[in-house]
Amino acid sequence: MRWSLLALCGGLLLAGGVLAAGITAPVRLAAVPGAAATGTAVADKAELGRSIREYLISNPEVLVEAMQELERKQETQRDEVARKGVQANESELFRDPDSPVGGNPGGDVVVVEFNDYQCPYCKRAFQAMKSVLADDKNVKIIYKDLPILGEASRIAALAALASIKQGKHSALHNTLMEFSGKLDRDKILELAASVGIDRAQLEKDMEDPKLKQIIDRNMALASQLGVRGTPAFVVGKQFVPGAVDAATLKQLIADARKGQG
Repeated sequence: MRWSLLALCGGLLLAGGVLAAGITAPVRLAAVPGAAATGTAVADKAELGRSIREYLISNPEVLVEAMQELERKQETQRDEVARKGVQANESELFRDPDSPVGGNPGGDVVVVEFNDYQCPYCKRAFQAMKSVLADDKNVKIIYKDLPILGEASRIAALAALASIKQGKHSALHNTLMEFSGKLDRDKILELAASVGIDRAQLEKDMEDPKLKQIIDRNMALASQLGVRGTPAFVVGKQFVPGAVDAATLKQLIADARKGQG
């Protein structure tokens, strides 16, 4: 918000500065027909600019109110983009056979999660989701790997997707999300081995070009929904950006069951 507020201030205050600069123009314009009227108009605009500047300095809360209104409009636009994106991409979101699944595969509410294994907010949301799943056994999770935080994120996503062949996705996913240290290829493979995954087979499976295609599809899908970072969720039909706590997740799931989400 700080940068947006500064931009707004700059845009409003610029009116005074730029318009005031025009006050030097009348001398050169005097010999041109109509220049006197033009000079008067410039002077009037300069005075208006000064008045605006003085008003904003005296009433800075106006800038805050304007910024809040701008953010509200942006959120409304974002929600509309996401709503249309969910409707247009239901098959890719909810019925992609290549997306790994957690929770109860037959659950009556589906939560789609866009996740990066290096994202601290994703790890926070993971703990919230873990708490929800402990209390609610009728929720299906669909994981959409979105490795946006560098090479280690990409390797972790490939390892997680490749682990499906060994029936170990949930084990590796949970281990990667619980891990709080620095990830690199060796550490990811070490964590995979720690949950009983055949490391050599995993490395071979990670080279499958299909896995990169899955990640690319996830990236395109995220763009369609207006996802700007991780984590991001679709609960029922409702798009929810950012980390959410357990109570919020439970309410979103309850709304989805009632057909409100």
